[in-house]
Amino acid sequence: MSTQEAETSSPGGTAAHGPLDVEQAEAALVEHYPRLVRIAYLVLPAALGRNRRVLAAHGLVQRALPRRRTSGSAVPEPRRAEDAVDPGYAYARGEVLRRALRHRPRMPALLPRVWGLRVFPRAGGADELALDQRLSELTAAGRAAFVLRGLERQGDAEARRVLAAAGVADPQAALGEADAVEGMHALLESPEFDPCSLQARPTDLMRRRQHARAALAAAAAALVCGALLGLPGDGWGPAGAAAPSYARNPASEAALDPARLRRIDPAVWRTSARTDFSVWPQRGGLTGDDALLRRALAVWARPGRTVHASATPGTPPGPPMGPPQLLFAGEVDGSRVVLFHDGLRAVRYAEPVDGARGPALDFARTDGADTAGSAALVLTRTYADVRYLTAPWVRAAAQRDLLRPAKPAVPLARDAYGVTAPVLSPARAKDCRAWPVLQLRDERGERLYADLGELAPARLTWGAPGAPGDVTGRAAREAWARTACLLPAVRSHGVRTVNSWQFAEQRLPAGGGRAAWVCTRAETWRGTGARVLAQFQPPGAGTGAVAARSEVSPACGAREPRVLAGVLWQARGGRWHLLAAGTREFVSLTARGGGADAERDGRFLAVPADPGARPQLIGRLANGLRVASLR
Repeated sequence: MSTQEAETSSPGGTAAHGPLDVEQAEAALVEHYPRLVRIAYLVLPAALGRNRRVLAAHGLVQRALPRRRTSGSAVPEPRRAEDAVDPGYAYARGEVLRRALRHRPRMPALLPRVWGLRVFPRAGGADELALDQRLSELTAAGRAAFVLRGLERQGDAEARRVLAAAGVADPQAALGEADAVEGMHALLESPEFDPCSLQARPTDLMRRRQHARAALAAAAAALVCGALLGLPGDGWGPAGAAAPSYARNPASEAALDPARLRRIDPAVWRTSARTDFSVWPQRGGLTGDDALLRRALAVWARPGRTVHASATPGTPPGPPMGPPQLLFAGEVDGSRVVLFHDGLRAVRYAEPVDGARGPALDFARTDGADTAGSAALVLTRTYADVRYLTAPWVRAAAQRDLLRPAKPAVPLARDAYGVTAPVLSPARAKDCRAWPVLQLRDERGERLYADLGELAPARLTWGAPGAPGDVTGRAAREAWARTACLLPAVRSHGVRTVNSWQFAEQRLPAGGGRAAWVCTRAETWRGTGARVLAQFQPPGAGTGAVAARSEVSPACGAREPRVLAGVLWQARGGRWHLLAAGTREFVSLTARGGGADAERDGRFLAVPADPGARPQLIGRLANGLRVASLR
């Protein structure tokens, strides 16, 4: 932690920086408690055994507080720029080292104690085991020298000073011992040497009743690094709405450090080989608010009971695997909002400015997003409105009503960060009088996105599954006007895209005109759970009737575009008919049951049927394969 070369020292192992009081030492001890316990555990002799060594390490650190004000020089010395050790931490570390160096195996101390359990750090690998054996061969002074070099990153001059202040008679000899373990410093951060991340096992298991044993194990495991080994102050416990943390490791802590967030420069997307969430720049007025970012990361890692959490289907809600990317941090609509991306998920944290309710945490899968799939994310949502954060390559935004295809889109204002003005959202609407969608334009054209109640809006497309296009032409918008009211069937299912296409047009019996057959397929971000709807759209009807639906069929998709569906239709004269249509792959259709036994060549069928009949419908392909209708 320091490379200071000064040889002068004070009783606590720190340069004289003026009087050090109990509060200052306590604050340093609480803040660095896990690190100090790790130092004590590494310096203590291995002969204690892992269980006693863990408890002894915690006991040494907890007894390191000064009992009265410790005086130093009346006038503090100027601190060197390279010295990163504050006086409180230096004092606590010196006390811990001094006590660990003086420790001799004896009867266990009265406190702390764990009754009926053995606690020990998590097991490491072969390298950690080898290091532990090597350290057991060194003297306590040699282990302390190795820890100061490897864990504290100190140069030899400062290590000699700290060792001397801790009572080592020959610091240079201790450093010589540490030379024998050179090259293994990185292993000191391993969970093998973390006495605050523990495993618990029973001792006299055979003498305990089953229920008492389970209760004792649960209580001791929860309290061993918390209440049992607790210290005055908040320590590293709850952070805002976050639940208590019972385990710490370097990788997890790095992911929760605001200083390590990935922050993308605003110009990167212009020259990048890919345009997706990975090149979104950090935006918003609070990107420098470390306290907000720390709260957001802590709640993400361990949401407490007051957090309103949600995740789209198939989205893991766990903590980040490493430092995530910061997309946005700012105050919007009375909430402080933070958006992250970790390569797999987009994560939104929102806390009310007035603190009237708990924070919200939302997860959505976004892996594999392309330019179109990463065009926008929901920033805030009210009952009727939603605001989006748009991608940096979006040139213009507008709002359009799918139910009114002839009505022009209404331009949508955006601020300097790319945040849109409020947009009407149909996600919670109870009727279908309007269906507002977001229209975004970039250098490749215009695209439509629908809010389906999730963090990422779903892209709407039109056309054959192999090559769908955007909903830009009049014909596509008119077709979607008759399909939009069916979108509630795919709400909140992690939908990535919704494609509709007209696979057939059929002449109706009794001069009923021509009806369209449309297939709508909603693809998900997770790749499974797609929903398929086959619609029958008679002339004059505002919305198509759902003829069939499925949640497991590959029909209407790029892998299997063929589909067959049927419906009962009543002509103007009152007569009922079975109507059926398939894609071009079908060469004949057969109906059985319900008074509609018939077989017709081609991909259409229209025969009289009984009211309420549910005949079986089978189609035959050119290769002879028989395929049932969608269900």
